[in-house]
Amino acid sequence: MINYQPFWNTLNSSSESTYTLINKHHISSSTIDKLRKNKPLNTTTINDLCRILQCQVNDIAQYVPSEDDQYL
Repeated sequence: MINYQPFWNTLNSSSESTYTLINKHHISSSTIDKLRKNKPLNTTTINDLCRILQCQVNDIAQYVPSEDDQYL
């Protein structure tokens, strides 16, 4: 399962906030909600967040093995 806890840590240590992400950088409130709920995001959105926060992908998301993962 992809977990976005690193995003919240990165956001807290940056000069940005959810308010500035939405109003200054035009990140949708539904994207913020997806981050809160660990729902899937596309790579373009992750790229945008990395650019805005000047960070790496692992500063936004991490993989955590889960029993709920889909079997292939």
